[in-house]
Amino acid sequence: MSGTGHATPRVVRNAERRARADCTGAVYGSMLAASVIIGAGTLGSFPRLELVLLLLLTGVAFWIAHVHAQVFGARVTQRRLDRRVVLSVCRDEWPIVEAAVPPAAVVAATPVLGLGMDATLWLALTVAVAGQVGWSTVAARRGGASRGLMAVTAGVNLLLGLLIISFKLFLTH
Repeated sequence: MSGTGHATPRVVRNAERRARADCTGAVYGSMLAASVIIGAGTLGSFPRLELVLLLLLTGVAFWIAHVHAQVFGARVTQRRLDRRVVLSVCRDEWPIVEAAVPPAAVVAATPVLGLGMDATLWLALTVAVAGQVGWSTVAARRGGASRGLMAVTAGVNLLLGLLIISFKLFLTH
């Protein structure tokens, strides 16, 4: 900030870069989707439809929880609550829901591929983990991180995804 209270162009550019780089919701949503897939071991009569709905509805439920936490947590203490603030938070947290769409779409498409339910779960889990790694890398790139730091964040998120996969292996054996 300059002495007059106005942000310098460089400060504004850095703030804009940080805002574009924030893919936290997408990374979190991808990890959430992977966790839902792990927990979906026994589904009822329509397992694919139930898993698609479970992925999407869980994403929506966590989106609402995050919006609530942001609006009534940090935001209320910082400034007056108005419609613009609420809509901004809703938009900022929406990637949590968006991250559930690719694994849900894969589950919906697997009958066309002729995959059984076990293969469907593994494919959807792979897509969710790939999303998690991909979004973390995108965030690092948008934030101006070096290639080395981008590789580190991708590696950490891959390890987290493999940890989730290990839970599936452990629970099914």
